[in-house]
Amino acid sequence: MSERGGTAAPAPEAGDWPAPAVVSMELNRMGSFDWDLDGGQMHLDDGALRVFDLRAEEYDGDPQSLGSRITKEEGARLDALISRAIAQGRPAYSAYLRVQLRDGTSRLTHTQGAILRDDGGRAHRVVGMVRDATLELNHSAQQFALDQERRRQTGVVQQTTAALANATTVHDVIGVLGGEEGLARLGAVNMVLGLVDAGRIQIITMGEGTEVQLADFTRVDEPGLPLSEVVRTGRPRLVLSRAEFAAAYPRLYPYAESLGIDCAAYLPLIAEGRVIGVLGLSYRDKGAFSPEERNLLVSLSSGIGQSLQRAKLHDREHGLAEDLQQAMLPRSIPEVPGAEVAVRYRAAHEGQGIGGDWYDVIALPGGRVGVVIGDVQGHDTQAAAVMGQLRIVLRAYAGEGHAPATVMARASEFLRELETERFATCTYAEIDLSTGALQLVRAGHIDPLVRHADGGCRVLPVPGGLPLGLSATFGPLDYPVTTMVLDPGDALLMYTDGLVEVPGTDLDQGMAQLTELVRTGPRDIDELSDRLCDVVDERQVEDDMALVMLRRTAGDTAQPGSRLRQYIPPSDPDALSAARHMIRSAVRSWGAGERADEIELVSDELITNALLHTDGPAIVTIRPLSTPERRLRVEVEDRSSALPHRREPGEAGVSGRGLLLVDRLADVWGVEPRGNDKCVWAEFG
Repeated sequence: MSERGGTAAPAPEAGDWPAPAVVSMELNRMGSFDWDLDGGQMHLDDGALRVFDLRAEEYDGDPQSLGSRITKEEGARLDALISRAIAQGRPAYSAYLRVQLRDGTSRLTHTQGAILRDDGGRAHRVVGMVRDATLELNHSAQQFALDQERRRQTGVVQQTTAALANATTVHDVIGVLGGEEGLARLGAVNMVLGLVDAGRIQIITMGEGTEVQLADFTRVDEPGLPLSEVVRTGRPRLVLSRAEFAAAYPRLYPYAESLGIDCAAYLPLIAEGRVIGVLGLSYRDKGAFSPEERNLLVSLSSGIGQSLQRAKLHDREHGLAEDLQQAMLPRSIPEVPGAEVAVRYRAAHEGQGIGGDWYDVIALPGGRVGVVIGDVQGHDTQAAAVMGQLRIVLRAYAGEGHAPATVMARASEFLRELETERFATCTYAEIDLSTGALQLVRAGHIDPLVRHADGGCRVLPVPGGLPLGLSATFGPLDYPVTTMVLDPGDALLMYTDGLVEVPGTDLDQGMAQLTELVRTGPRDIDELSDRLCDVVDERQVEDDMALVMLRRTAGDTAQPGSRLRQYIPPSDPDALSAARHMIRSAVRSWGAGERADEIELVSDELITNALLHTDGPAIVTIRPLSTPERRLRVEVEDRSSALPHRREPGEAGVSGRGLLLVDRLADVWGVEPRGNDKCVWAEFG
């Protein structure tokens, strides 16, 4: 027998038992040395010469002769180690070094020596051994490779599990497993993932080139197909060669051959004790699966099955919530004479819950329109359900003719009585399109924007009250009314916070960006709304978004001047207070502030008479007249044809005496019969 780097060691004779020590050492590639430190000579036995790949004539006993086998760097390192052991008084040393062989290769070698000292403790001799450590290196390399593979497999499980933990939707799960990164992590070149549904396998993702392979093979009861077999049996199926493909699945063999696949693993995805899907992984140049790899695949399939089941449930709930929300939003927007209206809704970026954002447009009597935008707290089905209820009650209260402040207050009380522990923010605007008179109330919501006909855009500050549903906890309801005029060509934009949420910025910066987008955006409100939605989609914000935009047009219904109108139901003090606020604001904005008290007193008297002497509501209107001299007219309509009578102070009773106040404060006043109704009016110059 010959070996790399020397002749073979002699075997012991047949009857030579036990073997001599020198034979045992040489057979195990070991040798000894004796180093005389004082004389500078080192003796190497035959075994040691064989370890150093030296012939007897090539070694003269001088340690320097080993320079042909030990590199300068290795020699310096070994000298330093031995010198340090001697200087520190240690009894021995041990070291690994590389020995250069005559064929140009190297051999890992281990040496150890016992340091002998005289009575004074001076080292004078080293007796030791050297051995070929190649087998040890091979074993270490194999163990290292095995440990490295185990670490890799553990890393695959940890990385995949961590990624799946953040996967909320089925699409997220596909993203973790598919793509180059996911396939590389699994060591595969192709993947197919299917969900079991009604006796078929619904393929939800396929790798490149597998479409033809699987397009017609999705029935669970279809024989001779690995995906169907795995679903039926609930056990993994490993295909170890193309020959096995040809024998077990002849219908798939041509496709496996065309894709260069010679190995595959088909794994059941199990959740709650049943197979919900199947994962197929294809490999090239693999050959076989080690026991560790089989365990890895089983472990991964278990985690994938649980994640997929969780994602399916999320998608189902998300779909139900989205359907519920869409059902709760208006199916259509009414035609509004005198205005253009655009509405939009965008759900949150995929993976986030469905929210409670909503909008509404309500056609009201007398050429008026109500516009609503709101946001219910939370992102779930309950938020969508509460949103639907709030939309209905706001529409009902507005349709009954209540003042904007009353509409908001009653909606807040309604939400509180639902006891959902939810609150909502909301803005309600009521616009008389014939005059442009605009009344706004805000409940904790974001201020709207106004884009003027000349292209200018600004945030419209609207004093606000508490969010809906918080009145009992934080105090009494108070929703101040903001009054302004929306001129022809002006557009009002109301929206939820998803439109101004910009990653890395605060709300003020988001509002500033929105203002600039609206200012520079398309003139057409539908095109502008689409552009705003595109921006939201690009940002992938974590909140849903709704918007409603109304642009007043210059229609034939426009009348000179402006007009404000307020509906006041019986026994509604909030509506009466809102009417007083409307009159006070209008008088001052129209430059008649010096007569504000008189106009307010007269209006209050006319409204009180209408509510006191009839069974129905009152409608109060205030408007400037188109006359050469500036005049204001207050009108109060009621549902009684009985005319009021002014009483003199001497007559018995107190009824009717308020008309004396009207007569003294107003420049002129009168009554207009209107069939079964009437209108009492007063004018001020």
